[in-house]
Amino acid sequence: MRATILIIDDHQSVRTLVAEYLAEQDYHILTAADGEEGLVVARQGKPDLVLLDIMMPKLDGLGFLQAFRRDYTAPVIMLTARVEETDKVVGLELGADDYLTKPFSMKELLARVRAHLRRASLVQQTLVAELLRVGDLSLNRGTREVLVGNQPVSLTPSEFSLLEAMMAAPGRVFSREHLLELLQGNTYEGVERTIDVHIRNLRRKIEADPTHPCYIETVFGAGYRCRHRPA
Repeated sequence: MRATILIIDDHQSVRTLVAEYLAEQDYHILTAADGEEGLVVARQGKPDLVLLDIMMPKLDGLGFLQAFRRDYTAPVIMLTARVEETDKVVGLELGADDYLTKPFSMKELLARVRAHLRRASLVQQTLVAELLRVGDLSLNRGTREVLVGNQPVSLTPSEFSLLEAMMAAPGRVFSREHLLELLQGNTYEGVERTIDVHIRNLRRKIEADPTHPCYIETVFGAGYRCRHRPA
């Protein structure tokens, strides 16, 4: 899927030149003539990267950046004729990721665009890898947060470890012995039936009806598994 780049600059010649060059590199291009128009286009087009002029009428680049960062995390490269260090610092503090001083070479611009899109893609992949979801149940490995719907659930370290393992491999049956091994380093009695206690407590926290669990299923004679989809 092609990345979408939003170019915001009040000089039509700059917009046209940059747009045509990046379109030739197979990017989908959106343009705006000032910050106000840029915010409208950004809401509609949801760009993957923004090229942003600073000096513009109506709403300048810094004003756009401040408003844009309230809702979006896409990388922003400032394109500015200003050379004062304070302008660059303010832009970076407001959430810009990089800057190019006009005039700039198209090859350098393309290199910066590719680098920031690649970095943003890696960050997104990491975030996706850290988030496990089954139905309305979600687990974030990075923040160690668990939600049922929009409601946070407080789990013990052992409960979190068990739920994480099973949600990472939905449908796979985990024996009590295997689950007990996952708790190495946590305080436990070393008895396989300890897992039953953890599962019972876990169900009380994440299941609407713990006696008829939707997420953590007992596989009789084998152990437990997380359903691919809630029952």
